[in-house]
Amino acid sequence: MSEENKTISTEKQQEIMEKYDPDAGSRELTGWLGRLAFIGLLAFSLFQLYSSTIHPLPAQILRSVHVGFGLVLIFLLYPATKKNRKLGKLAWYDAIFVLLSLVVGTYWLFFYERIVTQAGSLTTIDFYIGVLAVLLVLEATRRAVGIPITVIAIAFLVYAYWGRQMPGFLIHRGVDIDNLVQSMFFTTEGILGTPIAVSSTFIFLFLLFGAFLVKTGVGQYFNDLAVTLAGRRTGGPAKVAIFSSALQGTISGSSVANVVTSGAFTIPMMKKLGYRREFAGGVEAAASTGGQLMPPIMGAAAFLMIEFIGVDYWSIAKAALIPAILYFTGIWIMTHFEAKRTGLSGLSPEEMPNRKEVFKKLYLLLPILAIILFLSSGMSVMRAALYGILTTIVVGLLRKEKFRKLYIVAFGVGFVGYAIYGMVTGGFDLVQAFIVGGMVTVVVSYLFDGNLVESIEALVDGARTALGVVAATAAAGIIVGVVTKTGLGLKLANSLVSIANGQILLTLFFTMLAAIILGMGSPTTANYVITSTIAAPAVILLGVPDLAAHLFVFYFGIIADITPPVALAAFAASGVASSEPIRTGVNAAKLAIAAFIIPYMFVLENQLLMIGVDNAFELVWILFTAISGMIAIGAGLVGYWFRKVEWYERIPAVIGGLSLIYPSTMSDIIGMSVFVILLALQFLVNKDKIGVPVYKAKPKSSKEQEA
Repeated sequence: MSEENKTISTEKQQEIMEKYDPDAGSRELTGWLGRLAFIGLLAFSLFQLYSSTIHPLPAQILRSVHVGFGLVLIFLLYPATKKNRKLGKLAWYDAIFVLLSLVVGTYWLFFYERIVTQAGSLTTIDFYIGVLAVLLVLEATRRAVGIPITVIAIAFLVYAYWGRQMPGFLIHRGVDIDNLVQSMFFTTEGILGTPIAVSSTFIFLFLLFGAFLVKTGVGQYFNDLAVTLAGRRTGGPAKVAIFSSALQGTISGSSVANVVTSGAFTIPMMKKLGYRREFAGGVEAAASTGGQLMPPIMGAAAFLMIEFIGVDYWSIAKAALIPAILYFTGIWIMTHFEAKRTGLSGLSPEEMPNRKEVFKKLYLLLPILAIILFLSSGMSVMRAALYGILTTIVVGLLRKEKFRKLYIVAFGVGFVGYAIYGMVTGGFDLVQAFIVGGMVTVVVSYLFDGNLVESIEALVDGARTALGVVAATAAAGIIVGVVTKTGLGLKLANSLVSIANGQILLTLFFTMLAAIILGMGSPTTANYVITSTIAAPAVILLGVPDLAAHLFVFYFGIIADITPPVALAAFAASGVASSEPIRTGVNAAKLAIAAFIIPYMFVLENQLLMIGVDNAFELVWILFTAISGMIAIGAGLVGYWFRKVEWYERIPAVIGGLSLIYPSTMSDIIGMSVFVILLALQFLVNKDKIGVPVYKAKPKSSKEQEA
């Protein structure tokens, strides 16, 4: 790669992350405090692995210790105000918060037997511990996640206590303070409820899996592979951004983090080729945000669906596959037309990585393939995550040429040895043979190579990444606890359906607005918990399958990151691209127009989620019409197809595209007729302008990019 294509500095990346992602705003501790934080993060990961494998703990103990670790480390690492981030020391009040968090986190551990046998009655100490737990969770959430979700949680607590003073359908008998504290910390319906249960099991392990993937260099490999496959195509750098961000999204639970890490590489490439700054930032923001929609991992919120809907994870990943493909296809189409409109070519041969060297490292994708294999085999999510981590460690070892042959032999011995054992005993299991081979390889690596440093760093990084999720899910537990205690969810669902007069499209529209508004101020995890509790039931009341309703709110909670006026992912991309934030957000939303349509499609036509697919031909036809519709919409919005799309063609193109996307026979006939007519006009009218760009963008020099 040329020098002109170099990425933005690590310091600049961190600055953008801290500005737009509260989770990245930890302070830089030094000396014994830094070592204490390091040990605490390592202990957090080891505790989670211990409780997941060697000694499972009672649910209340596991969840409370999980919350305790999170609170202690948040107050250690996240200052009360942004200006204290660079001080490198702990304020006296933070030290008090750390000690109080330690007390709250270990309270269930020491008094478990008494609490579970006292039938819901609280001692005076219990009451104050419960109050303290709520206050600490709210403050930790404010620091690590942000103010919006904290305010929402406080509003729900106020609603629970002052229920008698609420207007209209919101009125309820109120929850007295003792009952409220008891439900918030001494039951599994509040802070220790479903959200934190998922955080302390599935989510944490998959975050560790992502941290180990990063240590193996998979993130950089995604970029190299994307450049190799898409770099020479029309508008290559934009397609590289789409491809690499989709891959990065499989291991990243944060749109902002995905934007900054991928965008630091792809946005300078796009700007150099001649893309407008706002468009370059918009492409990266749209693609990075969609990463959370792409199976097999899909970010933290997807794991909450397992508990909320009661289906296995593989069913969720399988259902999300076609919508995710349609989402990225839509962005690909839009960027392709924009590149043709402006006459942008791909990268030059000199700017391309060595294809042979890139393909020699395809083994780095094995952990992703292994996770798919484990999940599709019916293995539990926790075991799949643990074995995924093991696979990642093995793949990381294969990078080391000095011991590579030794590791391959060790893996082969373990695999073949277990296979022979299985065949002799009649219990051969391919997955188990693979896992045993991995275990033998890891043991050999530690004996001969002493390869512990990368593993320890991955454990620490994974725990650090989990802190924001712990705070968000604990705060979300408060919200869910209030909804359960007051019956608010059913009331809101009934009122939403009533306002929409029972019309499915209107109900979906109102639900979309709720999810986007909440998503503008909340991380995806907390947003999904809130909307699935108070908005998804309205859609379910109208007969929509649970999975479709939950994926609907999940989609729009994520898309909030690129929906102006508060589009955090787009704003982060604007920081990398040095572009105007709102315009970048508008470009991102326009590019991701498919994301605003696809959820309606799969609610109205469940076959897109592979629900009730009896006829493969029907599924192929739905996909064909949907992609055709997105081509027409893309041409109408961008203003270019095979030639310039005139203004009088653009409106019919968008209408025809929407007709093709809407799942009905009549709309398909109308949409396809418009599509064919427009396609014919592209070749019959102004034939001499086919392939001629509307204007020719000039590649920018490094000085122009810096300006």
